[in-house]
Amino acid sequence: MKRWKKFSIPLMFLVSLALLTGCSLTQAGSSGSEPVGSNAAASAEPGKEAIVVNIGIQQSISPLLLAKEKGWFEEEFAKAGATVNWVEFQSGPPHFEAIASGRLDFGRVGNIPVLAGQAAAVPFKEIAVGSLGEKADSILVTKDSPIKTLQDLKGKQIAVAKASSGYGLLFHALDYSGLKPSDVKIIQLQPDEAQPAFETGKVDAWAIWEPYPSIEVVKNGARVLADGKAINAYSPGFHIVRSAFAEEHPDLVVLYLKVMEKATRWQKEHPEEAIDLYAALKKTDKETMRRVMENTEPLNLPTTPEVIQMQQETADFLVSQGGLKGKIDVSAVVDNQYIEKALREYDLEEKE
Repeated sequence: MKRWKKFSIPLMFLVSLALLTGCSLTQAGSSGSEPVGSNAAASAEPGKEAIVVNIGIQQSISPLLLAKEKGWFEEEFAKAGATVNWVEFQSGPPHFEAIASGRLDFGRVGNIPVLAGQAAAVPFKEIAVGSLGEKADSILVTKDSPIKTLQDLKGKQIAVAKASSGYGLLFHALDYSGLKPSDVKIIQLQPDEAQPAFETGKVDAWAIWEPYPSIEVVKNGARVLADGKAINAYSPGFHIVRSAFAEEHPDLVVLYLKVMEKATRWQKEHPEEAIDLYAALKKTDKETMRRVMENTEPLNLPTTPEVIQMQQETADFLVSQGGLKGKIDVSAVVDNQYIEKALREYDLEEKE
């Protein structure tokens, strides 16, 4: 296990993200072997190189993963003379380092990474809402833990991925319960490090997003101490695009969102098939996947004024905690033109 990093300064991770340092990326094709979309080069205009579209993906269960496994991105982008390269991440924040360095074009991330990326002046646009995140993030304790309430977290070690949506939930939960960040010991761990630490009792609690809460609850009897719905602190998920890519290839941004619409509708119309697919991919049981899907209803919609207000309140909360050097206007990164066009075109094509 990697060395743990302890920190208690309220949300200073948002400032450190501006340094954009050292995030490793693992690239893989859809099959994990050959580069995806290798035949798409033949679709490009003679004399022109095929466009490579880099799409980020995490361990989360969502229609983005569904579309990846179905090969729908490769199929649709090939028609536009583009190939697809999948870039794997443990959490949302590294997406923004990759965007800043021009190595990533699209991704789906939680609300806190979006705010951190904007605070760090990363050039991206928020192009659609992927979920509202009512119960997608949770604070977990083991089944035999003496911790019964949020107040019991005082003095305890809590694992969380820096700048993630789970981190945002944790700070909201501490505030909700009357605790300060300095009242607990926050241990910075990515999910692959945090899971064994949590299961072996090396940390007392874990702030994390789906599918991990469902896995721990169903398989190991873990208890949910709090989620976003319980403390009225939702964590919306967003689709993002690198600004320069959107300016150069607006048609591909629309195409990306049309594929997401196809995948989102398919999952809603075929829930049992989706459960089977996700369970097979994650090598877990259907009960766990059913719980994950119940906690993570997928969306593919414009960012509404209500969601903007929700994000602004969260950003202002972070400022009050000392994590942002100054107030940000969250609406500045919102660009609904692509999702609005994608939904219109998708509906028209479905009627034909």
